[in-house]
Amino acid sequence: MADSAQKDTHKDWAGDAQNASTDGEFKRDTNYIGDRILASVTGDNPQPSASGNGETLDWPVQPHRYRLIAARACPWAHRAVIVRRLMGLEDVISLGLAGPTHDKRSWTFDLDPGGVDPVLRIPRLQDAYFARFPDYPRGITVPAIVEESSGKVVTNDFNSMVRDFQTEWTEYQRAGAPNLLPPAEQREEMEEINDFIFRKFNNGVYRAGFSASQDAYEQAYEDVFEVLDWLEERLANQRFILGEHITETDIRAYATLIRFDAVYHGHFKTNRNKISEMPNVYGYLRELFQIPGFGDTTDFKEIKQHYYIVHREVNPTQIVPAGPDLSGLAQPHGRDHLPGAPFAEGTTLPGRLPDAERLKNPTPFQRELFGLD
Repeated sequence: MADSAQKDTHKDWAGDAQNASTDGEFKRDTNYIGDRILASVTGDNPQPSASGNGETLDWPVQPHRYRLIAARACPWAHRAVIVRRLMGLEDVISLGLAGPTHDKRSWTFDLDPGGVDPVLRIPRLQDAYFARFPDYPRGITVPAIVEESSGKVVTNDFNSMVRDFQTEWTEYQRAGAPNLLPPAEQREEMEEINDFIFRKFNNGVYRAGFSASQDAYEQAYEDVFEVLDWLEERLANQRFILGEHITETDIRAYATLIRFDAVYHGHFKTNRNKISEMPNVYGYLRELFQIPGFGDTTDFKEIKQHYYIVHREVNPTQIVPAGPDLSGLAQPHGRDHLPGAPFAEGTTLPGRLPDAERLKNPTPFQRELFGLD
């Protein structure tokens, strides 16, 4: 499963990435570069943010100016990749993909020819961060948006990035792109659910896997299955989390659900049960997976390589498991009896993936499902 090139130590290896807590509960650094790309900005130059804090900038919406840097392995980046594809922004915002493994410094472009991003011409994502902030003190994270001409990072705030792809780039979206926001009367509920899912599920699996104490692990474990049990009950009577159509909330959930059986169940010890053993959640996950934008952007090989090779604190041998069998994701989802459909009437689905963005490691069932021959 693990290619030798991915598992072997690089010549310029600076040491293993350090992720796990050393003194109890894992706490994620949620301080990101707060710049945004907004349709309201005129001219070519970024402007001081309307927030007035003096530290962030607002950039103009302009096609072919920005490059989204993601990694197939990363759930936070996966959200941005899915929304970009659903909105039809592939020809407007280019996509660079880091490989699944890296040392403590940065994600690398080791899967690209010559080990450099073909547009930015850099070997490591950290180069884009340091080009703008020479003393950048935090982690080099994906997703990140980089200005192509200067090679400088613009933002790595995945929450605003995903929302802005929906609301700020409307002029350049595909005709018939879906509306991923619920009706106004559900917006407050959506934000509450997003926060619940983030704290106890999206980040909860990491809190379990990177805990350094039994108590911290068990609390995170309980949080993870509190969300899964809530989803199992909620999805018994409605097709998607907020009702009859897919919203941003479903994308947030998908990025963790799709990695659960392959990684989190074993690697992060959230092992009460698998998603495939929860009828409603599993049917829901199958329906999402089978939609272009979801399953055709999910690379299980790179996902497993990242977690099992990079997280040496959790998996010292770096052995990548051969299983589990995930082919059930391509089986009928059985959700058609519930009201609704993935998207509202008049919505168009993404077309064929650009050749440069096709999965490097599609499974046989993904090849058949999405025509990835």
